[in-house]
Amino acid sequence: MRKIFKVALFLMLISSFSFSKEVILKDVLDREVKLNLPVKRIALGFYYTDFLAVGGVKALDKVVGFSKAVWTDWTPASWELYSKTLPKLNSIADFGEVEVGTFSVEKVLSLKPDLLILAAWQYQVLEFDLEPIVEANIPIIVLDYNKEKVELHAKSTELLGVITGEEKRAKELIDFYKNTANEVASRVEKAQLPKPKIYIEFGNKGPNETGFTYGKDMWGALIDLAGGENIAAPFVKQWAPINPEQVLISKPDVIMIAGRETELKKNQEAMVMGFNIDKKEALKRLEAYKNRPGWSALPAIKDNRLYGLYMGASRTLADAAMIQYIAKALYPSLFEDIDPIQTYINFHKNYLPVIPEGTFGIQAK
Repeated sequence: MRKIFKVALFLMLISSFSFSKEVILKDVLDREVKLNLPVKRIALGFYYTDFLAVGGVKALDKVVGFSKAVWTDWTPASWELYSKTLPKLNSIADFGEVEVGTFSVEKVLSLKPDLLILAAWQYQVLEFDLEPIVEANIPIIVLDYNKEKVELHAKSTELLGVITGEEKRAKELIDFYKNTANEVASRVEKAQLPKPKIYIEFGNKGPNETGFTYGKDMWGALIDLAGGENIAAPFVKQWAPINPEQVLISKPDVIMIAGRETELKKNQEAMVMGFNIDKKEALKRLEAYKNRPGWSALPAIKDNRLYGLYMGASRTLADAAMIQYIAKALYPSLFEDIDPIQTYINFHKNYLPVIPEGTFGIQAK
């Protein structure tokens, strides 16, 4: 009996060692991070839908805490749909949000995670506050979908594949993103057409106040991938408003106003787009931008090239569809066979547990 017990114990020890291995990964900041696989307890700072797209719904079982407000407050309609579809989300601990100063190192430590995942912008704000987590030997992996660089999307997705044990699915997603971006670039390059000028503004303040526009990050980087000339690039590094006079001087051929669901009831004039947003309401708010001083003389307004797009469809693998959307607005004749909004919906059908309904891209009348 004792012999059988020893054999069983030996097999259990062998099994535990065989299923646990230490790897050294390089994250998007080129930091070397030691990680024990498989990861069993994850604290997730951002990129929730990308985490689910790569790891699948089962990967949620490993999440012991997350920065809840970035999801619930920024895209509440998305949160409502996901939390109804995946009730487990409601019971996961919240360790606070970086931008409003509620991120709690103590809360993260209390969850005893094997790994903390942060967005690059979160890490840059928190770096010196994370020392207790480092001293507790909790690895920190930094991802970056915000900069909208194909290589960073790919690297972040590859890392999520290793973390969740879904390397094959991660590669499939990387191929999807790269192929989408490459096809757009190839069509634009072959056509050798003049680069149209484009201006994208976050419309959370409404037409009476200038919102953020984008230089090299987020929508600015997506403009580059779509082959447009971003009029804000010389004046904005990441995101900030530009002088309204500069828009008039630059005379954009295309204008896009990004919106999200949050402003639907908060601001009656702000642009709204996204989950459960009625198209008529979005169009009404978009049309109001035509009344800005001097805009009626702009080529984009004269030629009916004013668009609305969903803010929540950026900083994610799903923004492959937004590369198509911007490219089609810039070069309509080159992308007649492409339906970017269908690409966005199909991404969810293929990789996520919800199918979005609402308004994700519109053109003014």
